[in-house]
Amino acid sequence: MARNITSRSVDYSQWYLDVIKVAELADYAPVRGCMVIRPTGYSIWESVQRHFDDAFKRTGHVNAYFPLLIPNAFLEREAEHVEGFAPECAMVTHAGGEELEEPFAVRPTSETVIGHMYSKWIQSWRDLPVLINQWCNVMRWEKRPRLFLRTSEFLWQEGHTAHATEAEAREETLRMLEVYRQVMEDILALPVVPGEKTAGERFPGAVDTYTCEAMMSDAKALQAGTSHFLGQNFARAFEIRFQNKEGDLEDCWTTSWGISTRLIGALIMTHSDDDGLILPPRVAPTKTVLLPISTDEALLDGALLPRAREFSNQLNEALGGLYTAVDTQFHMRPGDRFFHHLQKGVPLRLELGEKDMKAGTVRAVRRDTGEKFDVAHDALVPTVTRVLEDIQAAMYVRARTFREEHTSFAGSYDELKAILAERGGFVEAYFAGTPEDERRIREETGGATPRCIPLSDSSRGPCVITGKEGRRTIFAKAY
Repeated sequence: MARNITSRSVDYSQWYLDVIKVAELADYAPVRGCMVIRPTGYSIWESVQRHFDDAFKRTGHVNAYFPLLIPNAFLEREAEHVEGFAPECAMVTHAGGEELEEPFAVRPTSETVIGHMYSKWIQSWRDLPVLINQWCNVMRWEKRPRLFLRTSEFLWQEGHTAHATEAEAREETLRMLEVYRQVMEDILALPVVPGEKTAGERFPGAVDTYTCEAMMSDAKALQAGTSHFLGQNFARAFEIRFQNKEGDLEDCWTTSWGISTRLIGALIMTHSDDDGLILPPRVAPTKTVLLPISTDEALLDGALLPRAREFSNQLNEALGGLYTAVDTQFHMRPGDRFFHHLQKGVPLRLELGEKDMKAGTVRAVRRDTGEKFDVAHDALVPTVTRVLEDIQAAMYVRARTFREEHTSFAGSYDELKAILAERGGFVEAYFAGTPEDERRIREETGGATPRCIPLSDSSRGPCVITGKEGRRTIFAKAY
C-alpha cells in the first residue's frame, strides 16, 4: 500500500486533506462548499456527540428540534445579529413552483426561531429556567471551504437557555464553557484555553462571548467551541418575557453555546502524523483491532480467528461497548492490513499469528508511538485497558507540551509583530484596544487576531497598542 500522504513539513494543508482521504473521513459533495461525511468520519462524530450529549444531560439540559427554515423577518428583528450573518445566509425564494411572499433563511444559527418559540412557552417565573439543546445541521455560505474546518453545511449542537436573572444566565454561560473544556481535554485529549473574546471577536448580538481556543500542530489557533451571554438582546427582540414573583413583567436573560464537526478537524490537526490519523482512545469508535494472521487456512479458521473473536468479546465487555474489531481482510497482505488500521487511527493493534498462538501471547502495537510489545493471553484484557489509558494521557500531555513550547510573550507591538512573523504560535500581550485596533493588527500581521483573554490569568499591564491598562490576551493566526 502506498504511503500516499504529503508530509506536514512539505505542505501542511495538503497533508490535512490527505489524512482525511486515506482515513476515509469525508469527501467533497456535488454542491461547492459542502461535504459528505463518510462512515468512518461519522462514527467519530457520533462518539464526539455522545460524550458531549451525556455531559449536557448531566447538567440538566434536554434535547429538542427546531425548523431548518427561518423567516427573514426574524433575522431582521435583531439588527446586530442579522448584520453579522447576512453575508453567509442562504435564502429560499421559491417553493412549489412559485415565488415566496417572504424569503426564508436556511438556518445559519437558531437564536431567532428559538427566541420566537420561547416567547410562546415562557409566561411565568415558574417556567424558568429553560435549558434546551438541539443537534442539527446549519448552513453558512463559505467562500473558502475546507473539509470539517469550514464548510457551507456542517453539523453541530446549539444550546439555548432562558433565565430569570442576569446572574443565572452568566453562570450558565461559564458552566457550559467548563463542560466544553472538560470533554475536550478528558475525551478528545485536546488542550484548550478557556477565555473571553474581545469586542471585535464577539458573536453577533452577544453581550459577552467565551471560547475554548486550541493550538493545532502547525501552531495556528482553532476556535473549538463558544458560549455566549446574550443578555436581554434577543429577549427584547422576540418579547421573551415572564411574570416575576411580584407580578411584574420582565425580559428574560438568555444564552447560547455550540460546538461542531470542526472538532474532527481539530482531532486530525492536533494528534495525527505523516502516516495518517491518530485518535485518542476515549473518542475512537474502534479502540482496538485484532488481526489473525496466517497463510494456513485451516489454522486461521480453526484456531486463530475463533481466538481473536473470543478476545474481542472479552475486550468489549471490559470496555463497555462494541469498541473492538476483528480484521478479516485475508485477501490483503499483513503489512497492508496493518497500514490500513494505522491510517484510520485505531489506537491499539493486536496481532495474532501462529508463533504468537504457540507462545500464548499477542503482539500489541501502539498507534501513537509505534511501540511493540507482547502480551500474555491471560493478561490481555487488563493490559489493553491500561495501555489505552496510557495512550490517552500521553496524547494529551504531548499536545499540551507542544502548545506550551509554542507560546510566547510580547512586551511591545513591534515584538508582537516580530514573533508572529518569525515563530508564530500563541503570543500573549497586554491589550486594551478597540475593534479598529484589532483590524489594524490583523492587517499588519498577515491575519493574526486576538483569540481570547484567558480566564485563568487576571494580570494586567500596559496595552501594546494604546499604552492603557490592558488584560493579558492571546494573539495568533487561526483557522
